[in-house]
Amino acid sequence: MRATTSLAGAIGDTPMVALGRIGAGLPVPVLVKCEHLNPGGSIKDRLAAAILDDAAARGVLQPGMTVIEATAGNTGVGLALLAAARGYRLVCVMPEKMSTDKREALTALGAQVRITPNAAPSHPDNFRNVAARLARENGWFLADQFRNPANVAIHERTTAAEILAQTGRRVGAFVAGAGTGGTISGVGRRLKAEVPGVQIVLADPVGSGLADWVETGNLGPDGAYAVEGIGGSEVPDNLHRDVIDVAERVTDEESFAMVRRLVREEGLLVGGSSGTNVVAALRVAARGGLAGPVVTVLPDSWDRYRAKPWMRDWD
Repeated sequence: MRATTSLAGAIGDTPMVALGRIGAGLPVPVLVKCEHLNPGGSIKDRLAAAILDDAAARGVLQPGMTVIEATAGNTGVGLALLAAARGYRLVCVMPEKMSTDKREALTALGAQVRITPNAAPSHPDNFRNVAARLARENGWFLADQFRNPANVAIHERTTAAEILAQTGRRVGAFVAGAGTGGTISGVGRRLKAEVPGVQIVLADPVGSGLADWVETGNLGPDGAYAVEGIGGSEVPDNLHRDVIDVAERVTDEESFAMVRRLVREEGLLVGGSSGTNVVAALRVAARGGLAGPVVTVLPDSWDRYRAKPWMRDWD
């Protein structure tokens, strides 16, 4: 084992494990990629490093500048770790539905946190609109994870490459939720190019409009749901419909029950969107007809949800 020269060098190369108990008896294995084991506790470390590296290489981000981002929390943590090491200030804009654990973590990491109402995408108080406005008014660098092409590119280049290596290039289906769209678009595009017959499946919370959009091209009705970081009432630029074959809708209750099982039965200390992904992956695997395993990602760690009612209610 060799030491890395920077924190960014510790991002990625996450392990992949089979769900030995939860996935027992299925026609194909369900394999989970443990993105919660990245240094910042989530898959968003990958895009945080990619966006900052790209901006620095283009000369639009200099040491001492302020970075601002609209985030559900995980991208903010990744940016905060790297900003501290590289000499940037960080401002994170979060909607109020996100857990207090995330707010406290970001503050502890030195980020300035601004909370917005849970406003619709078209409203001036929507967290993405607030971040863009503050960037314009103050001359700050907007990371813009929902539109920045570096997000999709890093998953195509690294996450997908790791999946191909870890599975021996045998993947029957890849399942993931979409927050920014970077993971499913980047991984999906490369797998489609290199694995004949692979299915790319969107795992979407009930209440999100993205599943309808995948199926019909039109967003579904905007409803309430508690799972954080995935789904939405607006299609992000980084979510590429041409890559996705089908969508699976998963309720909050199913997602949170699965998180408890992942913790108690598999020892995987993960958050709510991991439950969504795994529920959808198990359904896909149960249908059979695949030439390889079903692969999904565990996007983040349980530590940022400990104050949420769905986790506090565990026996």
